[in-house]
Amino acid sequence: MTLYQFGQAVCRLYLNALFKVRIYGKENIPDEGAVLLCANHISNNDPPLLGAYIKRPVRYMAKKELFKVPVLKTLLRKLGAFPVNRAGGDKQSLRTSLDILKSGDMVGIFPEGTRSKTGEIGKGLTGAGFFALKSTAHVVPCAIIGPYKMRGRVTLVYGKPISMEEHRANRTSAKEVTEIIMDEIQKLKDHYQDLS
Repeated sequence: MTLYQFGQAVCRLYLNALFKVRIYGKENIPDEGAVLLCANHISNNDPPLLGAYIKRPVRYMAKKELFKVPVLKTLLRKLGAFPVNRAGGDKQSLRTSLDILKSGDMVGIFPEGTRSKTGEIGKGLTGAGFFALKSTAHVVPCAIIGPYKMRGRVTLVYGKPISMEEHRANRTSAKEVTEIIMDEIQKLKDHYQDLS
């Protein structure tokens, strides 16, 4: 068992102990090749939830402040996380994300850039569209439906990959692609909300 797999097991124990977790659409994640998971963001529990129940490792950007804590810095790096400056203009984290995707691995991002205080899906930042257009990754929209309440229902839906071929060929803007991704996340949430 790798450190990542051990971390997944710990996250599953934690999430299953506190919440009634339902997962839909795991079969929509390609078995190989680059994957960009794009999810709405409602809680600090979202990153472990997004990666705990699937086979392939997910790599995340994490705010650079976390990498200033010595032990946490080492652990985050071993789990595949990498720092991002949330103040903006962090070209290194953009390059790192693209390099991960080019190597055929999976990156998880939250296009809204911050947690929603209401649980409603907000406007996505252009980063999601940028990564989708500048890579050959499968773009998988994901809906997280809460709220995270003790022993309450939490649902995670992995949607079908969004075809990017036409958008890449037509040079659709990153803003438009991000809007398409966010629309798909909203559709998943609307559809599965009643099943939660």
